[in-house]
Amino acid sequence: MPPKASKSKEVPAERAILGRFSSHLKIGIVGLPNVGKSTLFNTLTKLSIPAENFPFCTIEPNEARVNIPDERFEWLCQLFKPKSEVAAFLEIHDIAGLVRGAHQGQGLGNSFLSHIRAVDGIFHVLRAFEDPDIIHVDDIVDPVRDLEVISAELRLKDIEFIERRIEDVEKSMKRSNDKQLKIELELCQKVKAWLAEEKDVRLGEWKAADIEILNTFQLLTAKPVVYLVNMNEKDYQRKKNKFLPKIHAWVQEHGGETIIPFSCVLERTLADMLPDEADKYCEENKVQSCLPKIIKTGFSAINLIYFFTAGPDEVKCWQIRRHTKAPQAAGAIHTDFERGFICAEVMKFDDLKELGSESAVKAAGKYKQEGKTYVVQDGDIIFLQVQCVRGWKEVRFCPFKSSH
Repeated sequence: MPPKASKSKEVPAERAILGRFSSHLKIGIVGLPNVGKSTLFNTLTKLSIPAENFPFCTIEPNEARVNIPDERFEWLCQLFKPKSEVAAFLEIHDIAGLVRGAHQGQGLGNSFLSHIRAVDGIFHVLRAFEDPDIIHVDDIVDPVRDLEVISAELRLKDIEFIERRIEDVEKSMKRSNDKQLKIELELCQKVKAWLAEEKDVRLGEWKAADIEILNTFQLLTAKPVVYLVNMNEKDYQRKKNKFLPKIHAWVQEHGGETIIPFSCVLERTLADMLPDEADKYCEENKVQSCLPKIIKTGFSAINLIYFFTAGPDEVKCWQIRRHTKAPQAAGAIHTDFERGFICAEVMKFDDLKELGSESAVKAAGKYKQEGKTYVVQDGDIIFLQVQCVRGWKEVRFCPFKSSH
């Protein structure tokens, strides 16, 4: 039976999130030409994608999925020794380099910007190294200037979109008295003014009703950003770089989002080694790969989390967007489970690891039964009670067993 709802217990309001409400979200690698985007993509995915020393080598966005490193998943696999192991993944797109004037179609501008619109978050790669053998599209290496260029191009494209939207809404208002049109027009005018002040949409304080409308636009500056600073191996090893303080100051003034220094050269070197050789190289040079941090940060930035189902047949991560409630989480496994949801039986990973077994978690009173309002948390281990579509019989479901 599903748990009884408590009348005195109110569910706290959650702040609405900019972006698509989906478990199938992806992140794009963005930057000027020759900053290390495709080299990073190659290293992340271990795929052979062209990464030549000239602008616009990448024309169509390359796509790949990379597993999310997670010690919790590995621990569950060791505990249950399942026949099947399915990790969470991050879908990454390598997008062509942008140049000044992209919003007007310069370079591969229109194509570039449409590819950014198709992703849900941005890895913004910055070049923080000087190398006469690798040309820079503006001749001189200046990552803060590069930040300004890309940020301005995205804002200008958003302004162009909003201006067209305002025209369309005003035309519709002449033919209709729909109050929703007036609400949308007022929001579009606010967004246009915000962008005109050189502020990105994701940094604004928007009401839940505003965000509901904004999410239909998929504006470029509404997408979360992780800044990846590509430096040479020596600077990365000594944790010093002359460009970093200026990059940090700029980012703090423009939203304060995550900055991750890394070295494409080092990552490529490690990727070409056998695991034992790579470990030895890292130990001798007192460095470590930044790829796990980049992958996990990107996954979190686009508001993805996952819950586990675990047993002797399968340990699997089920990806959902943050703030997803239990019935919709069940729908990530099968659409019928959302419709037939009864309740979720939930264990916290830390409790299972500490106590060692499901029975011990139950004995400690930490095995909870949650209803339709429960918001799934990252790392929850969940069993579901749903009604079977055929005959609508009650079942206790998990991917490794089901019983009537």
